[in-house]
Amino acid sequence: MKLEATSLVKTYGKTRALDGLSLVVRDSRVLVFIGPSGGGKSTLLRVLGGLETADQGNVVVNGETLTADPAGLQAYRRKNGFLFQQFNLFPHLTALRNIALPLEKVHGHSPADARGMAEQALDRFGLIDHGHKLPAQLSGGQQQRVGIARAVARKPEVLFLDEPTSALDPEMTAEVLELIQELAEDGQDIILSTHEMGFAKAVADQVAFVAAGRIEESAAPAGLFGDPQSPVCQRFLSKVMRY
Repeated sequence: MKLEATSLVKTYGKTRALDGLSLVVRDSRVLVFIGPSGGGKSTLLRVLGGLETADQGNVVVNGETLTADPAGLQAYRRKNGFLFQQFNLFPHLTALRNIALPLEKVHGHSPADARGMAEQALDRFGLIDHGHKLPAQLSGGQQQRVGIARAVARKPEVLFLDEPTSALDPEMTAEVLELIQELAEDGQDIILSTHEMGFAKAVADQVAFVAAGRIEESAAPAGLFGDPQSPVCQRFLSKVMRY
């Protein structure tokens, strides 16, 4: 995965969520964003994923320049997979239909093909026996796994994950993190934000510290966690890695 973001600015009213942010990724399988809440991680993920457009600046992902053109952004989004902090499953649909429906309506697969792909995704993540259940009948970890299965059912070019374990208890968090690690080991390109520092150290090829709408520091995990250069990154890690 190659990525270049240059001088990104994104404002919401008086809030400057991205403040001239720049980042270069030369060759990475897993890019992880860490940093304080409200620092811009979610906004950056949405801009890189084509779900939001920056007010200023440029983004190039795997050689493709993102523009504000709706048709171009739609085509770009269809190539990728997304999972954000809330599970966002359709509450009135079974786990199977939650995966199959987008394959039919967004990607144009026949109902039979969509069902087969959905069953394959559920089976891959150990959920085939739960395909008939509604989201309310699943645990939080199972719901998140259905969300991931939906995001990767069509083999996305890049998988975007925004704090995918933020709503889970420790046991379910470990379960979902193991699943994400398996996806990375299988060759899936991933861009994610997380507060799980141990996971970031173990899985990331590159870690970027995001604060106040900017990239304060970006390096391989060993360098960023072992010898952070930015004072604000040093302060953050000294707090979150204390216990």
